[in-house]
Amino acid sequence: MKYSRSVLLGSGGFSTTSRRNLFREAVSDHFTACSEILFVPYASHWEDWGTYTERMQDFLGDPRLLNIDSFDDHSEAVEGAEAIYVGGGNSFLLIKELHDRGLIGPIRDRVEAGVPYLGVSAGSNIACPTMMTTNDMPIVAPQSFESLGIVPFQINPHYHPGKIIFMDGEELSQHYGESRSQRIAEFHRHSSTPVLGMWEGSFLHWDGYEGELTGRASLFRRDRENPEDIKDSRLGYSFWK
Repeated sequence: MKYSRSVLLGSGGFSTTSRRNLFREAVSDHFTACSEILFVPYASHWEDWGTYTERMQDFLGDPRLLNIDSFDDHSEAVEGAEAIYVGGGNSFLLIKELHDRGLIGPIRDRVEAGVPYLGVSAGSNIACPTMMTTNDMPIVAPQSFESLGIVPFQINPHYHPGKIIFMDGEELSQHYGESRSQRIAEFHRHSSTPVLGMWEGSFLHWDGYEGELTGRASLFRRDRENPEDIKDSRLGYSFWK
């Protein structure tokens, strides 16, 4: 079995200076040998894909991002890519576009061949076997929930523990809806795949065998009542069995 993958997955929430700088440093190291990165913007529903690509370019700096939609042949663009970056947004929209354009297999093949992959939020979600642990609304109907499967576990991006407290005018109020852990427990009624709830600002390097987490996450298993809280850890293969 080969373990040659170079995968960097971020939850999102890089909203503070320290978080942004830490993530930019990780991305720079991840793409250190690359002069150009193929950017997949299909998760965005709020702006044109060229503008989204430019915005991500401004955030990351070097190296240069190439919008996949600027190529006539998308599969050929993937096959020739030095590296691949899939941005955040709505996971249903993203996976529908990837299936409709026939890009699931080509992207998976390139990553399995060792091409560096960066996914943030929805881009992390679709690195999993399925996109079924997304938080997003199903605004479109993909032909399949099958995703890239370049990591052997599920990710729930933007994870937070417990219930939500929100500002109602000047007062703090309790939100009485389901927690993320309850939703993940619902997933585990139908699947035994472990779920990594990635807290905001966290990211994970994956080499095909084990991962290195920067930040904080909660690991859910089907046969355990409570998640395992992990922080800044090297995660061996036994975590995903």
